[in-house]
Amino acid sequence: MILVTGATGLVGSHLIVKLLQEKEEVKAIFRDKKSFTAVENIFRFYNADNLFEKINWIKADITDIPSLEEAFKGVTKVYHCAAFISFDPKDEDELMKVNLEGTANIVNCCLDFNIEKLCYVSSVAALGDPLDTQIIINEETEYNPEKLHSEYSISKYAAEMEVWRGFQEGLKVVIVNPGVIFGYGFPYNGSSTFIKAIKKGNPFYTKGKFGIIAVEDVVNCMITLMKHNINGERFTLVAENPTYEKILNLVAETLKVKKPFIYASKSFLSFAWRFDWFLSLIMRKKRILTKATSKALHSTKEFDNTKIKETLNYHFIEIDDYLKKLLKSF
Repeated sequence: MILVTGATGLVGSHLIVKLLQEKEEVKAIFRDKKSFTAVENIFRFYNADNLFEKINWIKADITDIPSLEEAFKGVTKVYHCAAFISFDPKDEDELMKVNLEGTANIVNCCLDFNIEKLCYVSSVAALGDPLDTQIIINEETEYNPEKLHSEYSISKYAAEMEVWRGFQEGLKVVIVNPGVIFGYGFPYNGSSTFIKAIKKGNPFYTKGKFGIIAVEDVVNCMITLMKHNINGERFTLVAENPTYEKILNLVAETLKVKKPFIYASKSFLSFAWRFDWFLSLIMRKKRILTKATSKALHSTKEFDNTKIKETLNYHFIEIDDYLKKLLKSF
């Protein structure tokens, strides 16, 4: 029996479809049945409606140990996909509670229930910080806590430390560090914010780079890594490192809307994140732009996918064609 946390999210929902298609028995954690609608849409997307009823749904919360103990009964492998994603510094407590404390609970349950193997979905945000003279980030790049990081990055890095603790205590683990994940479903969350921004007429662009990957690639790599005799390893999951300008233009062209036409320079963003902080303070609204995110928008660093490609002999989906097909659903 396989347990999937975060089963009602983008990665988790696509993952359970694939697992069920491979005849695996799946337990899936949920907190609110309202989220089932999005998952059912994913199953319809794969023409796998009949498999939805095969899911063994368990109402639980990764921050609530008693509910997890019930979920772990009869389980042999765990995919930990649950996470809280926010780049607003005001959400620091929630980020640490869900991402750090929640992951520590999962690791402890894995040890207590003698789980065979754990796959943890981390993020490229938890990868290291290259020297100023370097442009490549890989699994071995050292994380520098003295550098500027978002609260999300810090929480995911801390969560990885809990997974490595479990590894030291005898738990078999594998960690994946995906870039920005695109995929069908959840049009109002995550990577879909790129698409929403362009549809609303966002005029700004930068030439910074970011890692990008299709959700199908993330899921395929996770399942294959769990089947292999791979233990105590982490893998960067990034298909390409395009510029924000390229992706925003591709979205605009496909949707037949106006392309971003104002270059947001470093100095412009330096003013913008401070102004956004001021607005959030007086209007008590969530931050749209922070110092860390404004810095990331101009980063020219690239994420190296050599390790996963060579380990699994894996070939990633070509992003341009994938996004054009995905955008039809919008």
